Amino acid sequence: MPAYETMPFHLRTERLILRPWAEADAAEFSALLSERGKGTPAVEHIRTSIAELLAATAETGIALLPVQRRAEGDFIGYCGLIIGRSTLEEPEIAYELFRRAHGRGYATEAAGAVLDAAVATGRKRLWSTVGAWDTPSLRVLEKLGFERDHVSTEENGEVVWLTRALP
Repeated sequence: MPAYETMPFHLRTERLILRPWAEADAAEFSALLSERGKGTPAVEHIRTSIAELLAATAETGIALLPVQRRAEGDFIGYCGLIIGRSTLEEPEIAYELFRRAHGRGYATEAAGAVLDAAVATGRKRLWSTVGAWDTPSLRVLEKLGFERDHVSTEENGEVVWLTRALP
């Protein structure tokens, strides 16, 4: 297996900061996950999830990072690289933002920074998997040069698999 560089865990864009998780993110992370409509996860459970994310980052050298707006300093979601349905060699890019932050280009901006971070690791390809119904996320990936590879059917419906070669 080729050795990859560790991705940068502090990313800045014109409007956003992506940084490592802190325990203080637990309440906001819980509120974000509650927007999925399946209840609000207990903050204690989210603290455990954050510890697991940090441990996985230490082990894999890739990370899902909280996203905050630079001017306001508020947590608006997360974006980063995960193994997900893919592999450490060809990880998935993942993102989720509060609904109040949708439609302003934040997902594209954050994912663009993560794409650059992935290139810096020496990887050759990324994946993303998105529910076929999630048109805004599919549009973000299209803007970033991802192309549809195939569709699979899972419990929650059709999942579109997209891929992007890295320079």
